[in-house]
Amino acid sequence: MTFTLLGVWAVPTILTTGMDLAAFWSALAPLLFVLLQGGAYWLLARRWVGESRMPVGLARVFWALKWLNLVVLIGGLVGIVAWWPSSWPAAALVAFTWAFGVVEYLNYFVVRLSYPARTWLPGVRRGRTPRLIKDLREAVHR
Repeated sequence: MTFTLLGVWAVPTILTTGMDLAAFWSALAPLLFVLLQGGAYWLLARRWVGESRMPVGLARVFWALKWLNLVVLIGGLVGIVAWWPSSWPAAALVAFTWAFGVVEYLNYFVVRLSYPARTWLPGVRRGRTPRLIKDLREAVHR
């Protein structure tokens, strides 16, 4: 929600041209897509974490989304390049937004990156598998 509000109300002061806005939305759309999936996963996971397993059908959906996310992130990057922002602040905002989407994708589907601030570096160094991927594997290997 915060990112959507940022895109609608705050960002137009930095993104002054139509191409700037197109580049920004090319970066923001993949980020929102990944964040919505993460939120949906954790909302649904309350039903099975610690007690049972992720339903197989839902695991298949999230497995497909894992690969669809890559397509969406690459498509966003193509849009960013096609509509490259007109100023360096706009370019920095667009690049940061897209990179944040990539980091969120990695956090949910590749390697766990979210840890408390004090233990962040040691946690990331451990290279743990994200809970979503563990649930997907457990659901498929019943």
